[in-house]
Amino acid sequence: MAQLALFLLTAATLLAGAPVPPPRDLAGLFAANAERLGPVLRDPAAHRVQVLLTEPVLLPDGTLGVRRSAFGDPAQYFYPASTVKLCAAVAALLELNARNARDGTAWGLATRLRVEPRFPGDRLIEADETNREGGALTVGHCIRRICLVSDNTTFNHLYELVGHRRLNELMWEAGFTSLRLHHRLAEARPPAEQRQHRPVVLEGGGSTVRIAHPDSTLGLVNDLWTDQRLGVARMEGDRRIEEPLAFETKNAVRLQDLQDLLLAVVKPELRTGRQGFPGLTVEQRAFLVRALGEYPRESANPVYDPAKYPNDYVKFLLPGLARVIPAAHLRIYSKVGCAYGNSIENTWIEDTRTGRGFALAAVVYTNPDGVMNDDQYAYETLAWPFLAAVAEVVARAVLTP
Repeated sequence: MAQLALFLLTAATLLAGAPVPPPRDLAGLFAANAERLGPVLRDPAAHRVQVLLTEPVLLPDGTLGVRRSAFGDPAQYFYPASTVKLCAAVAALLELNARNARDGTAWGLATRLRVEPRFPGDRLIEADETNREGGALTVGHCIRRICLVSDNTTFNHLYELVGHRRLNELMWEAGFTSLRLHHRLAEARPPAEQRQHRPVVLEGGGSTVRIAHPDSTLGLVNDLWTDQRLGVARMEGDRRIEEPLAFETKNAVRLQDLQDLLLAVVKPELRTGRQGFPGLTVEQRAFLVRALGEYPRESANPVYDPAKYPNDYVKFLLPGLARVIPAAHLRIYSKVGCAYGNSIENTWIEDTRTGRGFALAAVVYTNPDGVMNDDQYAYETLAWPFLAAVAEVVARAVLTP
């Protein structure tokens, strides 16, 4: 009866539109669960830990605001890795919508892409063997591969489609002003070539257009972060150099911008203070949300082998959350990143039994030997277990009455 009374009191408070409650004491919560969180928590500064929890709150005017709780230094640099792929997925759809409005065309998710060569070693790309619908390389299929298994190549295709300058500007216009997208992923090139583009041909509905963006003149400076050099040494091929790896010209974004970007797609009704993406259609938003929330084994196109792509393949928080919410009632909408010792997950978590949900974004850096580019980053032994434990601790605190 006491639990029921507490639940009714909480519900009444929400319905009354109470003021936003103060942030949770995440430092105290983590300290109280130090044993569960393991060795990373013994020195969170060395592991560059950041955690951002955002919970929906009903405001007096009947709209949904947010309660934010944070841990770690938001100005400390982390390499966002594949988390930025969501930017390209959204930007590609916005760019097609803008072309449709201007030219009277009907480009969309089913639009076929043909990516022409530009750099030495390039080849014409016009098919995707993972697409069971005729092997076509389409915008929608690129987005699904990005969300389901964090595919690098399809991100780069959308980078060519939108262009270096426009990709950044679309995110800034939506309110995510800390984003700095300098380069493609898993494609090492000089900075000048990262601002050059492969031509892209769009095909569909009897129409064809060739897009050849001019070289981008957009200058990007990572001026919002501290400590942008990682490690004590780095490998270049077989040669060890006794200097840290510099990230001043690599992709960057503040964790709150990253989280609010996801919320702008998955939970646009939350008032986070950002404009978000009103230019997305209902169909496009639903397509993105579905792709962000599917496990690889659930996908009918493309098809993934569950033995190679288990449920937690790109959902590092899942093992911890499943200790709080039964798997049958747990849905995670997320984009992860993992590179240079940085592990990041940016996610909306929902208990389908109650409809209650919250956003959790977390960063951890693991590199026991301090050497960059030697692939000895302790992801499986330190980083991912820590992220799962953080998710478990936070979920228990948020979802327990």
